[in-house]
Amino acid sequence: MEKKETFNDIIKGDTPVLVDFFAEWCGPCKMMSPILKDFATQMGDRVRVLKIDVDKNAKLTDSYRVQSMPTFILFHKGKIVWRHTGTVQKKQLEQVLNQVTAQTH
Repeated sequence: MEKKETFNDIIKGDTPVLVDFFAEWCGPCKMMSPILKDFATQMGDRVRVLKIDVDKNAKLTDSYRVQSMPTFILFHKGKIVWRHTGTVQKKQLEQVLNQVTAQTH
């Protein structure tokens, strides 16, 4: 049986991981959903996008001191390399990802 990847396994990988801490009831989070889908599709295997529902993952949410939604945290090899609260343009996500990947090559 295949072991299920844990959050820590995922964020410690070589691929940058953009984590979206969101809530179902959050308006700006709903606005971000198509932007994130588009971003993930466009970036392909250069990034993983994880959506974390704050209401279902209180422990994780607390451990990263997430207080407002949406909060985006970009992890690379287990480290937080970027953090942003509130909506964000796809262009800005691309720039951040490009900076992170440029530093590692």
